[in-house]
Amino acid sequence: MGGIFAVQNTIMLLVDLAMLAVVIFAFVSCLTYPAEAYRAAGKWSKQGWGIVLGIALLLQFVPVGGMLISLAMLIAALVFLADVRPALSSLRRR
Repeated sequence: MGGIFAVQNTIMLLVDLAMLAVVIFAFVSCLTYPAEAYRAAGKWSKQGWGIVLGIALLLQFVPVGGMLISLAMLIAALVFLADVRPALSSLRRR
């Protein structure tokens, strides 16, 4: 029985590390663009995304609310990476 739980714990650790990596990447990426770029792209403000992603990063280290809150914060980071970041980077290329 111990082997099954060891495998499960290892998988959950890998999932948690992957979620942490995504949130860190989104947070750092959020900080690299100027506030004017967010306005020019018609997206939510830099401060708003910084607060949301900062809280997401903090909640990855503090186990509050379990997996549901971590999943919600991961979704916020994925929305930033899939929608906001491409819009910001398209402005930078011009």
